[in-house]
Amino acid sequence: MGEKVQKIAVIPGDGTGPEVIREGLKVLGAVSKKYNFKYETKIFDFGGERYLKTGKTLDDSDIEELKKYSAIYLGAIGHPQVKPGILETGILLKLRFSLDQYINLRPVKLYNANFCPLKDKKPEDIDFIVVRENSEGLYKGMGEFQDKGTKDEVAIQISYNTRKGVERCLRYAFEYCRKRNRKKKLTLCGKTNVLTYAWDLWQRTFNEVAKEYPDITTDYAHVDATTMWFVKNPEWFDVIVTDNMFGDIITDLGAMIQGGMGIAAGGNINPQGVSMFEPIGGSAPKYTGKNVINPLAAICALGMMLENSGEIKAGKAVEDAVIKIVQTKLKSLAAGKMGYTTTEVGDLVVANI
Repeated sequence: MGEKVQKIAVIPGDGTGPEVIREGLKVLGAVSKKYNFKYETKIFDFGGERYLKTGKTLDDSDIEELKKYSAIYLGAIGHPQVKPGILETGILLKLRFSLDQYINLRPVKLYNANFCPLKDKKPEDIDFIVVRENSEGLYKGMGEFQDKGTKDEVAIQISYNTRKGVERCLRYAFEYCRKRNRKKKLTLCGKTNVLTYAWDLWQRTFNEVAKEYPDITTDYAHVDATTMWFVKNPEWFDVIVTDNMFGDIITDLGAMIQGGMGIAAGGNINPQGVSMFEPIGGSAPKYTGKNVINPLAAICALGMMLENSGEIKAGKAVEDAVIKIVQTKLKSLAAGKMGYTTTEVGDLVVANI
């Protein structure tokens, strides 16, 4: 990559967000020295505190500014004094939609069998990736009320899917599956038996695109069966592709079988633009300021960010350091039970880079 400087927009956000981001940036400092790449960061104060002071979530001018960065590193958004939905829609969804981050990428990987709630499952059994469509479906917020507040009220919520939106997501998943080069198996997770418009489009497009990837084995699973098999036979999966809603649900189950929210990281990816990386656990306000939250999800998100930006070795070094301390040091992955403080866990990762 030579002398290209990574420009990283940092949004520490709410609750424990700033604490986990601090540790991630500490690891970034260490890994950049070791692998000799340059970066600069700028902190943005988007989140609950700013909203409570100014009534602002994200302006279009904020989005324009963020477009100048190589990547966005996000802590958490969510504040106990702000009504649910305002920050999520006004910041998180606005970022995803405005920056056209149409892929949500969620690796589900078990690092230590002791932290898995499933009996007799080992790290080699739980190692798959969910590719979630991140810009359409039910998350478009389309719909209406009829006769609101009366006994005859009807609430309509529309799942909006376009051929273009579905196809670009599927292509990304096929390419990712090929690049990952494990089982080379791509599972479409949907609900073709009930959602007969949206999933007919998904299935037809999937079958067409599959013809261009003869080296990839494809299969299909209903979303309810997928949740069953995550618990019973997670080793069946390699790469899973699904829509926005189902992706949201199954990745949380994925986080639990990989050891909990403390280790789960995700990327909101625009392959042609600015992508955003974050721990998926939320702001966990009850742990704010106590230095007990697990920073590893945020550190894993940093590893994903590096890998996505072309610093493959540095990204892998971060993940390897995390694996090592999860296997040899931590008592638990849960906040307050790790046997170490947030800061100490960050230091352990740095020591193992």
